[in-house]
Amino acid sequence: MDDHRILERLAELRAADLPVHGGRTMAYVYDSGLAGLDELAAGAQAAVAGVNGLDMTAFPSVLALENDIVGQAAALLGGGAATAGTFTSGGTESCLLAVLTAREHARRTRGVDRPEIVLPATAHAAFHKAAALFGLRAVNVPVDPVTFRADAAATAAAITPDTALVVVSAPSYAHGVIDPVAEIAGAAAERGVLCHVDACIGGWYLGHRRLADGIAPPPPFDLAVPGVSSLSVDLHKYGYTPKGASVLLFRDAELRRHGWFAHASWPGYPVVNATLQGTKPAGPLAAAWAVLRRVGTDGYTELSRRVHEATGLLIDGIGRIDGLRVLGEPAASLVAVCSDDPGLDPFVVADEMRLRGWYLQPQPAFGGSPANLHLTVTAAVADPERIAELLGELAAAVDRARTVGVPAVDPGLIELAAALDPAALTPEEVALALQAAGVGSDGTLPDRMAPVLAVLQALPPALTERLLPEVVSRLYTRPAEAS
Repeated sequence: MDDHRILERLAELRAADLPVHGGRTMAYVYDSGLAGLDELAAGAQAAVAGVNGLDMTAFPSVLALENDIVGQAAALLGGGAATAGTFTSGGTESCLLAVLTAREHARRTRGVDRPEIVLPATAHAAFHKAAALFGLRAVNVPVDPVTFRADAAATAAAITPDTALVVVSAPSYAHGVIDPVAEIAGAAAERGVLCHVDACIGGWYLGHRRLADGIAPPPPFDLAVPGVSSLSVDLHKYGYTPKGASVLLFRDAELRRHGWFAHASWPGYPVVNATLQGTKPAGPLAAAWAVLRRVGTDGYTELSRRVHEATGLLIDGIGRIDGLRVLGEPAASLVAVCSDDPGLDPFVVADEMRLRGWYLQPQPAFGGSPANLHLTVTAAVADPERIAELLGELAAAVDRARTVGVPAVDPGLIELAAALDPAALTPEEVALALQAAGVGSDGTLPDRMAPVLAVLQALPPALTERLLPEVVSRLYTRPAEAS
């Protein structure tokens, strides 16, 4: 296949994707709205395409770029002269490394051999993944049912001699609220336990918002808070760099070393890995460095001011749409929207919005958090006209959703499902369950996802967790297109 046809085919495949620019995709992507950033980042990536970050002594450029980026992050987020950091592939890897570091620190310094991690119910799934991968027991603590912020007293009470790490969010992904970082970090420090701030999605925005004149700063959340021992912040979110770029900061290099892997007991080259990767592409690092240099502190501060103001307009406007309300009191740029109207289903609203070219992310009910829609406000949508357009589309989608009605879930199916043992499901039972949820045998998903989400939401969580990988597995096993 010639070059032209290859690129043409790639464009054909991309046509089915959600748009990554324009502000209509309000999850997964982050758009600055600034001209030229994509081209700059692509040029930076191309310049280091063959570089392998595995060995920084062979490729000292990666060392210079990473030190520069970590220094910028530390200066913005409360670090000092001792602060150390690592550039990672994304928020999940940063969170995994924070947990791994805490586990090893607890084992080596306190002799903890059955480590635990204390997590508010709103903590990101990445921490549960880390617990599963690295053998920690996850201790889940309920959050305030109205504010959705972590309960400082309950979190402190959950700390035991086996606790390796306590996690707080700034902000939490689901509701955009900031946990009481100072109170929880202080309680952890009193017991000699590490505290990690998950600022992956909001840290870069919050740090620069703090620098903007005329708007309220966020509550203290970073490394300057006593007791905070590590913090993660993604650059491919509000740094508006290409995927995947994240920074994990530690209070000092002595703590950071506990998460590094070194091996010399083999006949090959000595290995030192600061991340979970061996071979490390330098492209995301160089692209992030270039974008950070281009936008600069003043540029990010202005983008953060615009996002802050737009988020306020959005929250106010949602409050005027009959049937919708915002959950909690978002302190960042993430908004969760639910409905108390029994005739209005948020998932149907999401379908109606997607049919008009907008993506709002469905979030199923869990615990005290009802079914809702997640909206991430980025700079691309941060002007009054765009927010007014979004609110108009949302109000119209609500009207259409009421006409469509609420998806019906067969009570008999839910009763049957509740009696199933997820670990013992046969392939035939899995196929029947997915069929009942509206998923085709080849993984094909319907244009309207509300009925599927309604069923999955009604199932026991353990069964949903058993079925979701089956859905994805079917997507990845379709016959490949002939070349």
